[in-house]
Amino acid sequence: MTGDSLWLALGLMLVMEGLLPFASPAQWRQLFARLMALTDGQIRFIGLLSMLAGIALLLALS
Repeated sequence: MTGDSLWLALGLMLVMEGLLPFASPAQWRQLFARLMALTDGQIRFIGLLSMLAGIALLLALS
């Protein structure tokens, strides 16, 4: 992956991360409040699933 591709991927990730707060701030706030109630183990599991999904997507596209 070239340096330009890395910046492109980072930019796309930031756009995706910003969609919900931009489109529906009230729902984003509610989601964030629910996330704050999760235990550390639950948050780690969500992070693990997210990383595995990202790796699977990268492998499928390469």
